[in-house]
Amino acid sequence: MGIKEITIRNFKCFNGDFHLTLHPSLNILVGDNESGKSTILQAIHLALSGYYCGNNIRKILTPYLFNKKAVDDYLKSLQKSESHLSPPEVIIQLVFNKECPEFEGKNNLDKTNEISGITFKIAFDEKYKLEYRKLMEEGVYSLPLEYYSVSWTSFAGAKITTYSIPFKSVFIDSSTYHYQNGSDVYISRLVRDCLDEEDIMEIRRAHRLMIDEFSKNEIISQINDKISKSSNAIVHEVGLKANQGNINAWEKDVAMHVKEIPFMFIGKGKQCVLKTELALNHEKAQKAAIILIEEPESHLSYSNLNILIRAIQDKYDDKQILISTHSSFVANKLGLNNLILLRNHRTTKIKDLNAASYFAVLPGYDTLRYILCRKAILVEGASDELVVQRAYRDNHDGKLPIEDGIDVIAVQGLSFLRYLEIADKLHIKTAIVSDNDGDYEAVKRKYVDYLGDNKKEYVDICIDSNIDTGDLKIGNKQFNYNTLEPKLLKENSIQLFNDIFGKSYKNEEELFNYMQKNKTECALKIFNSSQKIKYPNYIMKAVKSDE
Repeated sequence: MGIKEITIRNFKCFNGDFHLTLHPSLNILVGDNESGKSTILQAIHLALSGYYCGNNIRKILTPYLFNKKAVDDYLKSLQKSESHLSPPEVIIQLVFNKECPEFEGKNNLDKTNEISGITFKIAFDEKYKLEYRKLMEEGVYSLPLEYYSVSWTSFAGAKITTYSIPFKSVFIDSSTYHYQNGSDVYISRLVRDCLDEEDIMEIRRAHRLMIDEFSKNEIISQINDKISKSSNAIVHEVGLKANQGNINAWEKDVAMHVKEIPFMFIGKGKQCVLKTELALNHEKAQKAAIILIEEPESHLSYSNLNILIRAIQDKYDDKQILISTHSSFVANKLGLNNLILLRNHRTTKIKDLNAASYFAVLPGYDTLRYILCRKAILVEGASDELVVQRAYRDNHDGKLPIEDGIDVIAVQGLSFLRYLEIADKLHIKTAIVSDNDGDYEAVKRKYVDYLGDNKKEYVDICIDSNIDTGDLKIGNKQFNYNTLEPKLLKENSIQLFNDIFGKSYKNEEELFNYMQKNKTECALKIFNSSQKIKYPNYIMKAVKSDE
């Protein structure tokens, strides 16, 4: 059993309702920082366990769990004389992927279908209504969490506890580090959880004997005598003794070692692997129906990440897994068909796209670059990419596009429309830079859904509307005057490009012939040149479309 659908309302970065349908086995969440990947994992674990970041949610209620805009809107409404907004509430609704009669009903956000699931809620408790009203008369400037309560309800309408939920989750985040007296708190807890009560009793006994041996040591006795003799006469028998602590003091005094090296001193990559492996092999993970993994690639080399991914595949192919990642390797290795793309709190899945077969065979690196950038400029090839990078730098105080969160991506096979399908789903700001190839009307027909009355605010089609002609032939083929190189030469002089390329061509035909046969080399020289260059209007539109 697992989760079919999740709805999140006003939890952290999600304002209003966010809805996501999950695959019953593997789900890979990909998105930029602050897109909500971690929040989705935290929400699921919170709704199933009642724990947030290792703490019982009732003990750590804070306004920061609520969406900031929802809280601000509510507090602003209290300053107005007309009707106030209701106090904001956090809701996490989980729809089960299998029928469960005890949890089946219409007590869900939809309130129409008989489905199985639970609702987790942090909401204002109406029993404090009168007291809160008095507080409001005095002025409320922050969220009154003292009047909030936490509850779980089945879709059947019954109040439940986390113990009643028919399946559990385990949350693995190996990238966090919390050191206490030389011991990593996360791994100490994992090790403790791997032990049974008899093991722990033996450790406590050994730890106590170690403390006793310290006090009995002859050298310590001599030092204590020396301390006592030099102390004030009023105070007697002053000396050193190992602190007895409490029954769990061994957890702070005993540190995990790897090949005789304390855990905190081994490499971050090995720490991540060891933490994740211990968590995956833990009894809780074995029993859990849902495994939540936060960025498994943290601090890992390619080989170690490969080992870790293989372990996840081998051990948990029978469980529902959610992984958040920025890694194209993780996405490719585990399968792009399981990819869920997040951006601006919108989602789409590769497998649901019309171009799914294209992206399934495309290396995931470019796909993830496109999803994660603030804006993309899509070009036809490597030479176009270099020229656009240079044009952007010339018009933005020497900064490259990537320094402004803009990625220039060479799209293989001129598959711009396939990328625009993702742009439509996630509203990714995109500029298309393409040649007109002597047929501007054909280009307009190709992009009819993004031009004129159909213009999308997040898509700019940047193509030269002028058709240039000439008599040059290269071999038996008519030269195309409507590609990047001749358009660049049209804006500049033969002498300029002779200087950039270190050549001495006398006419356009000779220069065209050279540039055609050495496209990438010429583009690289243009990119590295200190000469001032003019660019065609369609390229300038692309590099300035974000202004």
